[in-house]
Amino acid sequence: MTLPEPMSWTREEGRSGKLNGKFLLGVMSTGIYCLPSCAARPPNPQNVRLFKTEAEAKASGLRACKRCRPDLYYRGEDENAGLFEGLARRVRKSPEAFSDVGSLARAAGVSQTKLADLFRDHAHLAPAQWLRRERVASAAAALLAGNAKLMDVGFAAGFESESVFHRQFLAHTRMTPGAYRALGGSHVFLIQLPAGYRPAEILAYHARDPEGLTERSEGSKIWKALATADGPVVLELTLEKEGAWARIHADRKIGPAAMGFIHDAALRMLGLNNEVTGFETRHGALAARRKGLRLPNLPTVFDALAWGIIGQQIHIKFAGSLRREIIAMAGGKVGNMRTHPTPERVADLSIAKLHARRFSRSKAKYLVGAADAVARGDLDLESLPRGSAVAAEKKLTALHGVGTWTARYVLMRSGFADATLVGDSAVATALQRLHKLPERPDHELQAALLAQFAPYRSLATVHLWNSLKDPA
Repeated sequence: MTLPEPMSWTREEGRSGKLNGKFLLGVMSTGIYCLPSCAARPPNPQNVRLFKTEAEAKASGLRACKRCRPDLYYRGEDENAGLFEGLARRVRKSPEAFSDVGSLARAAGVSQTKLADLFRDHAHLAPAQWLRRERVASAAAALLAGNAKLMDVGFAAGFESESVFHRQFLAHTRMTPGAYRALGGSHVFLIQLPAGYRPAEILAYHARDPEGLTERSEGSKIWKALATADGPVVLELTLEKEGAWARIHADRKIGPAAMGFIHDAALRMLGLNNEVTGFETRHGALAARRKGLRLPNLPTVFDALAWGIIGQQIHIKFAGSLRREIIAMAGGKVGNMRTHPTPERVADLSIAKLHARRFSRSKAKYLVGAADAVARGDLDLESLPRGSAVAAEKKLTALHGVGTWTARYVLMRSGFADATLVGDSAVATALQRLHKLPERPDHELQAALLAQFAPYRSLATVHLWNSLKDPA
């Protein structure tokens, strides 16, 4: 391959991405190598050298650009996922440095239009929504970790005023900053529920297995056994008019970090980690009968992954009974309940033992294999919800026996707002009824019909499932 002259191609050609893979730009003055599409400021032509391969660039002492991530490109990974995750790391390190969406776009070296596309695909949120979430997460960690004044914590997280800090913190955590800080020394706390909150479907979801060992629901109460860094606990949630009262039952003192995890688990279980207003405004016809319906999430990603693998292509009641088997075999005992097993405990289960408990050999192999990958550290499962949805799906489908449906189910139950369950039997039936189709839509048509609900396809899925209970 003959390399072009260093600047014989135009900036527009480079930015288009058409030249990526043909050569690399080595910026000798800064010691980095970039893709031709890199959004960084154009280097002085006299400092540029072109390379055919990464190996040649590295042999010249250059390192990969942290903005365009040529190392990811040449490993076949998503360049935009690298851009998103790199930007996320910068924001989490210094949230106060990013005042608005414009500052995010400048840091990423892209237009605000491109930034919106990037966040829609990878975070399933608008950039402003994502930035608010990250500021609140930063403030929440600081509140539990130290004793700084509340407003100092707010300013350090990038909030411009006390009123904005209080309002946005309450919207995301359903607690005031002061009440959240008090979590560290309490075993009871109140989660403020939004106006129009619908408890019925949430309570029903947690009562889906009447013989459940790790969660159950009766009346207005939910109980969930959780494994925390400070030992196993039972989280008791009581849904009342003024909010959801959370009570922690444990044999030992639970520290601030573990209380933060329990609070987050409660939000997920109550479906409070995503908003519903945008969906209901845009899709009033589908939402009309179930206004306020929310999608309950699972407290850990491993719980979602294990459930997704177990539930593949079998009836939900049988799947529930198989889930009870692994909880009984490997869950941690707390009171008269058991926590969901950790990846390490599931990885230690033998395939033969699971097969004797009615698992097919292939399902047992998929479950143990996935647990082993997490236990070995090959996959940081619990960090996926704060990263790229595109990268998360790719990492999940790399696991043996995990296909697209299972991966997206995990994303949906882990908090991603725009997961698309194409191929789901119940979704297909609901779409057929909604659009009065003569037969159930195939995968291609399902994807097209679900596209209208972007970027709220996770919530749309729950509405479609529940619509099957409506009169025909």
